[in-house]
Amino acid sequence: MHELLTTAEMGRADRLAISGGLPGLMLMEKAGRAVADEVVRRFPDAGTVAVLCGPGNNGGDGFVAARHLRERGYGVRVGLLGSVETLKGDAQAMAELWDGPVAPLDPGILEEAEVAVDAIFGAGLTRAIDGAAAVLIAALDAADMPVIAVDVPSGVDGTTGAMAGIAAKALATVTFFRRKPGHLLLPGRLQCGEVRVADIGIPDDVLAEVAPAAWANAPALWLDRFPWPEVSGHKYGRGHAVVVSGGPRSTGAARLGARGALRAGAGLVTLASPRAAFPVNAAQLTAVMIAPFEGAKGLARMLGDRRKNAVLIGPGAGVGAATRNQVKALLGSEAAVVLDADALTSFEGRAAELFDAIAGREAPVALTPHDGEFARLFDPNAGTGSRLERARRAAQVSGAGIVLKGPDTVIADPDGRVAINENAPPWLATAGSGDVLAGFVAGLLAQGMAAFEAACAAVWLHGAAAEAFGPGLIAEDLPEMLPGVLAQLLEGSG
Repeated sequence: MHELLTTAEMGRADRLAISGGLPGLMLMEKAGRAVADEVVRRFPDAGTVAVLCGPGNNGGDGFVAARHLRERGYGVRVGLLGSVETLKGDAQAMAELWDGPVAPLDPGILEEAEVAVDAIFGAGLTRAIDGAAAVLIAALDAADMPVIAVDVPSGVDGTTGAMAGIAAKALATVTFFRRKPGHLLLPGRLQCGEVRVADIGIPDDVLAEVAPAAWANAPALWLDRFPWPEVSGHKYGRGHAVVVSGGPRSTGAARLGARGALRAGAGLVTLASPRAAFPVNAAQLTAVMIAPFEGAKGLARMLGDRRKNAVLIGPGAGVGAATRNQVKALLGSEAAVVLDADALTSFEGRAAELFDAIAGREAPVALTPHDGEFARLFDPNAGTGSRLERARRAAQVSGAGIVLKGPDTVIADPDGRVAINENAPPWLATAGSGDVLAGFVAGLLAQGMAAFEAACAAVWLHGAAAEAFGPGLIAEDLPEMLPGVLAQLLEGSG
């Protein structure tokens, strides 16, 4: 159930199910009944429910929900944007099965109601809501009434999560068959509340024809490829990650990355330190080894040892030509490369130079920008659109895996696959947490995990470690929470 379908892909899944013999009316009946079930589950003692219907199939779902709620003893008030006579197809048929009154869609429909069902607009709406619907949604927000949304809250784009203007805010959203990217991407995710996926009879085998390329990031996506230690293994078989330190005034970020790589399972981790920073780093390290280097040529010599098979550069590296040269030297090696923070900003206005250095490499490259770094490196190369679309284009333009960090982190592969993460708690927004995440990615790559799966796993583990610690988290806590998270994963994986 981790596939994410755009509104176009969901429409195709519907059509495939109908062409395969499932009547559209049956699908709508099951959808509306699922919405009614959610109202009953959450509000068993509510008296009156306002069901707000729009002019399309979402409105048809609303009429079905109204009928089932009335059958279960609820008082039901139905409001419709437009008239029953202008409805079409299945929506019209379901409206005709409702034999109760239908009022205009205005704030009066909310009077005496304790719960509202938002069935006004569906997931494909891309324009701003105006007129009577906008007035009604504003009144709904002002009433502070619990809302159960059908498919997505009205005003939220199901594919992008964007809001063109006002949008309903739901306590819960009932969607069908599979979730959509807009359920996970901000700001839409904040409007959805808890999202429940209802089975309305669409067979799973339609996914083979729809061929979605987006997923919700979860262990099911990568756990079967996770590099668990083997009884016969040893540290030299678990890879050797290198993390490049900056100068003596900015060493902590690289040490956080190195600790992250070690906790993620790399057999050995070396901090490559400029000689001027060597005493500072050496005084702080234990299990992480340290090796001095000078400049890009020194890094290239260090990576000439092919046992050092993954490298992270960027945290605290400094912005400028020296870092650019070091990055290009590392990209000339056979190691997997993770570029973060200053390694990305150093190529502002020179993105083509970086992408040329990435082109043709056999070993993977992962870029881990936050929104600011992403804009400096890619715009206008990545163009506009949702975070999912921008990350996907950036991966294809650069030839590198992209981890576009944020509360709705998007992981994209050059082959077009994307995943959206949803387990990051708000206290993860703290200084240095991104350095640890980059270290997790490097540590998993060092163990030979495939690039897309390594990035997805690292991002999920990062969120799970933060959730395990809770409020008050600082970056140093993240690697120390990882063993407990991994133990739970191992137990769950059998």
